[in-house]
Amino acid sequence: MLSDLIGELPQLLVNGLVAGTILALPAIGFTAIYAVLRFPNFAIASHATMGAYAGYVANVWLGLPVIPSLLAAFVVPALSGMACDEVVLKPLRRTGPLTAAIAAVALTIALENVIRFVFGNDLRGYDLPVWRDWRFDLGFAVLRVGPQQVENAAISVAVMAMVFLFLAFTRTGKMMRAVADNPMLAGIKGINADTVARLGSFMGMGLVGVGGMLLGLDTSIDPLTGFRAVLSVFAAAVVGGLGSIPGAVVGAAVVGVGEELSLLVLDASYRTAVGFLAIVVVLLVRPRGILGERAF
Repeated sequence: MLSDLIGELPQLLVNGLVAGTILALPAIGFTAIYAVLRFPNFAIASHATMGAYAGYVANVWLGLPVIPSLLAAFVVPALSGMACDEVVLKPLRRTGPLTAAIAAVALTIALENVIRFVFGNDLRGYDLPVWRDWRFDLGFAVLRVGPQQVENAAISVAVMAMVFLFLAFTRTGKMMRAVADNPMLAGIKGINADTVARLGSFMGMGLVGVGGMLLGLDTSIDPLTGFRAVLSVFAAAVVGGLGSIPGAVVGAAVVGVGEELSLLVLDASYRTAVGFLAIVVVLLVRPRGILGERAF
């Protein structure tokens, strides 16, 4: 029994790291929106699904390769997220973060049903080449790594690197960091908070959309693609520290690996509970998350 568990461990660790790498993108988007707008926008669920379907249309219907399709998966949810925030959520943010969060839940249900009306409930897959898994004999276990897994993880890492460079070295990125750190002081310095809020929604939902497509590339997509992932995304952001982009990456790794390792002792249907267990454990030790909040 013990030898079987040890044999499964390397595979689960690799799967968990890959899952965490992909989970990091929507977690970054969620925490960026929270840092700038000061409320948890749970409409990320529908926008992840929207990104998955936008990439599907570009890839399958228009015949574009994966990388250009990822651009569609970014732009469509980014524009939708910015518009939805401006029209629906912005008027409600003045009444408090709880009201805005509840409205975001209602919004995501409405958008998911629009997607369901347009595309139906059937599972859909991307037009991808069929590759054999790479096999590595470790002696005590055989490790299988899918080329699509590696490609998805590489794309996610590349996008994360671009986000960090954007925030660190561009004027717009520094404006976003200033508003996330201290909106009052940023306003005194002449930074338009409304403009930064729109940019935060645009970038955050765009990253969520790319994450949604990457989730679908490894399996398939349906109108509940984003809904199934939103609990893990939320857990990753909270574990890392709400408002902290580096924290979102660390939290995604913790949740991704934790969910996979839980399969050693739990049924797969209990995987999402691991994220909430991680929230409880981490917040008992560090109430602001692993890297603290608003280290944007």
